[in-house]
Amino acid sequence: MFENLSDRLSQTLRHITGKARLTEDNIKDTLREVRMALLEADVALPVVKDFVNAVRERAVGTEVSKSLTPGQAFVKIVQAELEATMGAANEDLALNAAPPAIILMAGLQGAGKTTSVGKLARFLKERKKKSVMVVSADVYRPAAIKQLETLAAEVGVTFFPSDISQKPIDIAKAAIAEAKLKFIDVVLVDTAGRLAIDSEMMDEISQLHAAIKPIETLFVVDAMTGQDAANTAKAFNDALPLTGVILTKVDGDARGGAALSVRAITGKPIKFLGMGEKSDALDPFHPDRVASRILGMGDVLSLIEQAEQGLDKEKAAKLTQKLKKGKGFDLEDFRDQLAQMNNMGGLGSLLEKMPNMGGVNLSQANVQGVAEKQFKQMSAIIDSMTPAERRDPDIISGSRKRRIALGSGTQVQDVGRLIKQHKQMQKMMKKITGKGGMGKLMRGLGGMIPGMGKLPKL
Repeated sequence: MFENLSDRLSQTLRHITGKARLTEDNIKDTLREVRMALLEADVALPVVKDFVNAVRERAVGTEVSKSLTPGQAFVKIVQAELEATMGAANEDLALNAAPPAIILMAGLQGAGKTTSVGKLARFLKERKKKSVMVVSADVYRPAAIKQLETLAAEVGVTFFPSDISQKPIDIAKAAIAEAKLKFIDVVLVDTAGRLAIDSEMMDEISQLHAAIKPIETLFVVDAMTGQDAANTAKAFNDALPLTGVILTKVDGDARGGAALSVRAITGKPIKFLGMGEKSDALDPFHPDRVASRILGMGDVLSLIEQAEQGLDKEKAAKLTQKLKKGKGFDLEDFRDQLAQMNNMGGLGSLLEKMPNMGGVNLSQANVQGVAEKQFKQMSAIIDSMTPAERRDPDIISGSRKRRIALGSGTQVQDVGRLIKQHKQMQKMMKKITGKGGMGKLMRGLGGMIPGMGKLPKL
């Protein structure tokens, strides 16, 4: 997300040079470029106008500190305004009600509402340590009820059965009554979506809202619809007292116009971003971190959180002890590292959160897709080896390479390349504890992926 906007703004803000003071004249061209970048990102025009005016107002007459260049001073102002446009900070769910806390999910058909219910249920269960019940009040689409039942089983939360012969209000009330008996903390109510906003739909969901009085009413909207997402959210907000927004399909949106428009147009905070199809692909929305990523400064806090959730601490501790004892980094360890990186969202997801990545065009290099293909191939090759070969790759002769290639569906040269890469990784593992270790490791990994080359220094 934000690749296009980030690239355009990074180029634009590099061009500011000059004086000890920012003036109307020396920021005029840059402001014009910022305006064009936002419009190309499909940010709503009123939001663009307000944003540019606010930046101009704060920038003109600003003294540039000795520790900053005019460009850096301007970037700080742009970053502050990006944060203000998207909301000052992450707004958490208000779950401090007498249990069960009821969360009503609304949205158009196809926005990913039912999938988001499953993701949010997993988020609440794993990160907030809540017991969760999900229920579908979508009596128009039997497949939606079945889909939610499957998702509930997948993430390990309670599913309350419903039927198309029932009324939505009756379904929701029965679920809440059951949740009270079972001492469930949170009830997520999925509602019917439509292909467009209509009065019948709005009346039904308004009545449901009045009947169950949810503590949170979240609007689920597709980020790829750009500023239309913000306009649709506003239409819903006029009919329903929304408390927040979930932006879905964010991983497929290179522009980011919806994220920059929703808060300004609806006045409601974005609470979560749907970052993929997996049930754990739901991230709390942090405006400050997103602003930092848009300007190419990385998102180290999210990277740390991602590492804490994705890394197997037990395996990491064992590997550290093994290396400290002077034992080699074998191919079993190599495969574990690849699997853990994949659990953290893949190499592309890690790299886009790292600072100073402006020199690497992640979308152009298609890092995520190429890396995943490479990782799968590497794992298949290692799986085709014997335990002795994994522990000591030096014993792998030409005939063994042919056998491994045949077993993994690859070429002999692919096996040879993997063995060479493993040796490089062995050397890098020794450097991790040294100065700039993590940076050296990531740059080395970048060099393993075709079309990407070495990464810049961190």
